[in-house]
Amino acid sequence: MSVRQQINTQRLPRHIAIIMDGNGRWAKEKGEDRLFGHLHGVESVRDIVEGAAELGIGNLTLYAFSTENWERPEYEVTGLMELLVDTIRNEIPTLNKNNIRLHVIGDTSMLPEDAQQQLQEALAETASNTGLNLIMALSYSSRWEMVKAVQQIAAEVKAGRLSPDAITHEILHAHLATHNFPDPELMIRTSGEFRISNFLLYQLAYAELYFTDTRWPDFRKENLYEAIIDYQQRERRFGKTGDQLKTTSEENS
Repeated sequence: MSVRQQINTQRLPRHIAIIMDGNGRWAKEKGEDRLFGHLHGVESVRDIVEGAAELGIGNLTLYAFSTENWERPEYEVTGLMELLVDTIRNEIPTLNKNNIRLHVIGDTSMLPEDAQQQLQEALAETASNTGLNLIMALSYSSRWEMVKAVQQIAAEVKAGRLSPDAITHEILHAHLATHNFPDPELMIRTSGEFRISNFLLYQLAYAELYFTDTRWPDFRKENLYEAIIDYQQRERRFGKTGDQLKTTSEENS
């Protein structure tokens, strides 16, 4: 039985989020420049997006570039932006062929104008697709997102459209960049780091976390399948006990 055949397709996570880590270290281990790693990381993106779509995953969020990444060496940031523009331009036909809709979360106003233009064109050209929602986190950080949400809510309170007592989890969620998508149920981080790194901090409250030593440029469909199988072997209790879940399951059966 192959790894993919071990997956229970009736218990797939609705939303998978991935921190694509290790491009630079992968390149350094091969005696190459960091941009060499980013270039090969694109191949992993292509493979994982295809794998998720084939399985029937509804939502896939990829942490492509954080607000903190702007502090990296100028040559690397410039190279990453050029790679971003080229990748978006080249992948639109493939996204449409596979019925994948592109979304972007983050402070995209910080991106170069040509990158913003390519993004807008890609968003428009895939807007009618009804398959996998591919959510790219670009110039994104969770703290930025939450500050923006609080600012928007505060403005509504100030304008008299919202009472402070009426602010609920649902209100806050409605102002997050991910308000159109379910919270991730599985978060994967590659390259052996055990951090969330300012990524979907609010949304990951009950996500299952999966860490692997595999560098992102080496991460392929088989690795994704292994993460999903690990997820399916866990008991998701959401604050309840295992006995409570068992009782509820028996009552619904």
